[in-house]
Amino acid sequence: MNIEKGNIINGIVSGIVGYGVFVNFENGYRGLIHISEISNNYVKTIEDYVKLEDEIPCKILEVDHEKKKISCSIKDSDFIKNKEKEKDKGFQPLKENLPNWIDEKIAEMNKKTYDR
Repeated sequence: MNIEKGNIINGIVSGIVGYGVFVNFENGYRGLIHISEISNNYVKTIEDYVKLEDEIPCKILEVDHEKKKISCSIKDSDFIKNKEKEKDKGFQPLKENLPNWIDEKIAEMNKKTYDR
């Protein structure tokens, strides 16, 4: 793994705090993704973007090889762009499924009526 500024490396989310995300990398390196480097949009809840133990691609912004510490960004990664697409769907999945749920409930109610 080439740990140099500008490279993208995979890491595992090891902690989530109000100001960002801690990530573990190979060879004992640890990183921090500040909340401002998670998304280009407003981040209200970090857990909307990452969860503990997620493997995520991180762009190296700064690296201290002596301390094995990395400052990272994920806001331009496909991982985050896909998360944002999921969030942008809003109520669309409910709208798409509502007719089926209504039909299922009506069939269930009719079955109960006939079973009496």
